Amino acid sequence: MAVEILTKITKNGAYSNLALNQVLKKDQLSRVDANLLTIIVYGVLQNLLLLEFWLEPFVKGKKVDDWVKQLLLMSLYQLKFLDKIPDHAVLNEAIKIAKSKGHDGTRKFVTGVLHAILRKGVHDAASIEDESERLSIGYSVPVWIVEELKKQVGYDKTVAILNSLNKAPKQAIRVNESKTSIEDIKTELTREGFKVENSQVAAGSLIVEKGHVSSTHLFEEGKIMLQDESASLVVEAMNLNGDEQVLDACAAPGGKTMQIADYLRTGTVTALDIHKHKVKLIKENAKKCGFEEKVNSIQLDARKLNEHFKPKSFNQILVDAPCSGIGLMRRKPEVRYEKSMQDSLNLHRVQVGILDKVADYVEINGYLTYSTCTILETENTSVIKEFLEMHHEFEQVEIKTRLNFPNTKKSLTIYPDDYESDGFFITRLKRVR
Repeated sequence: MAVEILTKITKNGAYSNLALNQVLKKDQLSRVDANLLTIIVYGVLQNLLLLEFWLEPFVKGKKVDDWVKQLLLMSLYQLKFLDKIPDHAVLNEAIKIAKSKGHDGTRKFVTGVLHAILRKGVHDAASIEDESERLSIGYSVPVWIVEELKKQVGYDKTVAILNSLNKAPKQAIRVNESKTSIEDIKTELTREGFKVENSQVAAGSLIVEKGHVSSTHLFEEGKIMLQDESASLVVEAMNLNGDEQVLDACAAPGGKTMQIADYLRTGTVTALDIHKHKVKLIKENAKKCGFEEKVNSIQLDARKLNEHFKPKSFNQILVDAPCSGIGLMRRKPEVRYEKSMQDSLNLHRVQVGILDKVADYVEINGYLTYSTCTILETENTSVIKEFLEMHHEFEQVEIKTRLNFPNTKKSLTIYPDDYESDGFFITRLKRVR
């Protein structure tokens, strides 16, 4: 199963969480087997460049089918990282899979490679001379990301970020305070056997351990939503009064739309997405959370607001922009291998374009909040710099959150190592004329 999932992710671009959940739901695995499968899939993805570096000398010059490569990588991962599984058990399982999925030549090849690895050992990534390449292979993060981070935050902070990426992501929830209270949710989840503590990042969030909250009645009833702490800070930073007309310009799947609706009393939020199925998802979430009267969902490209709205129609606009997602490397390890610096530069143009098109729809003395789940300056501070050069009617204002987040000035970058949450960027602009 791990071979099939890894092939889907690396060859077909499937999301790791979705590909894994699909198999876990379909195959009704025991808890032990499901946990092992999850560990292997995420372990291979988190250590992919290092595993390939180790494997390369043993397959050099040979044409290896995708599935065979994934089989070798997952076997190598188990040999090097999973002490509780004996080497002979790893080899026997790999040979069995090679035999069932391939032919006798495949079996012999896999057997030979794994025996050679056990006999000769693997190269030490610490011996790589070039600093960026050494970090890249050692932490399995592409060189271009390593070099961008070094340029932005220096060597020590880069290492701290890279070091944090293979820690398991926290299970964070946001409480729907229109339906219940944080204290009631803490009490109920604790009663159901979960370990619950307050978030140190976002005031309306809780960190939940020992189980999956998505299987609880609280989740089904829309009283809680799965949302990372950093993501929850975005709407907090908007400082909503409760009576505003708000536009969520890039809304799907609707987590921030629901949070905006939770903060509104007499106001409404208009949620846009260009995809019909995603607009449907936003509507379903609004119904589940009890926000049907507050949420207006429209299938529309944010760059075409003129088709539906008049200028200065909104008190506040949120642009949670499409981005490279590099801040999500812990939660979605495959994202680091799918993007390039050119992708980030292309997204910069899209992001500036969206801000430019929505700017006229913010009322005077209204606010435009910009956020991304990336930690690359090309998609963050440099986007805002370019936008402000084009739009002198806007100025950056200080960010304030309910927990008075430290070190916030006119923008906030949260790195994955800061609080072991997702990497995020948030800034707030006021239209002054």
